[in-house]
Amino acid sequence: MKALRAFLDKQRPLFEKGGKFEKYYYGFEAAETFLFTPNHTTAAKGVQIRDAVDLKRLMMTVVIAMIPPLLFGIWNMGYQHYIAIGQEPEFWQSVALGAELVIPIIIVAYAAGGLVEGLFAIVRKHPINEGFLVTGMLIPLILPVTIPLWQVALATIFAVVIAKEVFGGTGMNVLNVAMTARAFLYFAYPADMAGDVWVYYGENAPIVEGYTGATPLALAQEATIAETPIPVEQAFEASWFGQFEMMSAWDMFWGDIPGSIGETSTLMCLIGALILIITGVGSWKIMLSVFAGAYAMGLLNNAIGLNPFMEMPAYYHLIIGSLAFGAVYMATDPVSASHTETGKWIYGFLIGVITVIIRVFNPAYPEGVMLAVLLMNVFAPLIDHYVVEANKKRRLSRATV
Repeated sequence: MKALRAFLDKQRPLFEKGGKFEKYYYGFEAAETFLFTPNHTTAAKGVQIRDAVDLKRLMMTVVIAMIPPLLFGIWNMGYQHYIAIGQEPEFWQSVALGAELVIPIIIVAYAAGGLVEGLFAIVRKHPINEGFLVTGMLIPLILPVTIPLWQVALATIFAVVIAKEVFGGTGMNVLNVAMTARAFLYFAYPADMAGDVWVYYGENAPIVEGYTGATPLALAQEATIAETPIPVEQAFEASWFGQFEMMSAWDMFWGDIPGSIGETSTLMCLIGALILIITGVGSWKIMLSVFAGAYAMGLLNNAIGLNPFMEMPAYYHLIIGSLAFGAVYMATDPVSASHTETGKWIYGFLIGVITVIIRVFNPAYPEGVMLAVLLMNVFAPLIDHYVVEANKKRRLSRATV
């Protein structure tokens, strides 16, 4: 590392003012600060508040919190393949295949987004922020493993430009960047984002008779719209892996089921949530309120009970689909979420409610987390505005008494 540090110090004059590559200074600065802690100090005079937390450490904490669902997703993608072709999957065999499928998606997302961030930094002449460290990992985790790599690059570039850079960069975006990338792919290339796209089968692979690569939410919708509707729990048991085993609530909580790379395991998401809460990076109020909103809406559906999906036990909504991943990693985005303490409760609760509404009442779109988060991103400033105004009125009323 000392040799690398010496090399960068030797090259720095070429990129500083008056140097041969002056206009590329911020690209050089981005590479340098990615490898080493920035050499920034507080002013020599005046009162200073010193804190060990900076943007890089905050973003790295979120990346660390995403490691449990990432590692589980790598294993599960390989595991699903071998189950589909009727082989008994070995752990390391599943991990090797999963890594072969997932790592290129991560590399492409980081490369495409990093290139765009670097170009905007050079053109605008501002430092590159570390915000894309998180976004570059989030985007792959919410995609199917079969997604073409060129679509990953296209969606990442679209999201970084449209959802982030046009608003001014890190800290200025209105919409969650990763969710914007997924929404772009879902509406631009629905064939690659919906249907039986969650399992990698391989070239000319013999698929086991009776196997289905459908997700639990897709099975729930099928049970509801069938000519003779059946209870959702029965659909899970009848459709899961054919002759091998049945899907249970534990399977959905543990996560060894078809789905996006990082969102199948509620358990892994909760481990990530624990890391974010302990470090103070993620808001436990938003996470808890998302789950509370989804559960409350599930109970209301049970009371109404117009179809099998509405009659499904309310707690199922907490362990199927992307709710846990969305609650932990998407809804808590410190930029696009509500910032007031009361607003966080309202914001999260509505995400949970809207998610279940979309799931149950829209047969064409079995998952609702993406649209719920993006919708509430738009309304978050309005929620905060009314919370602040209400606080002002209460204070003024106390002052006049």
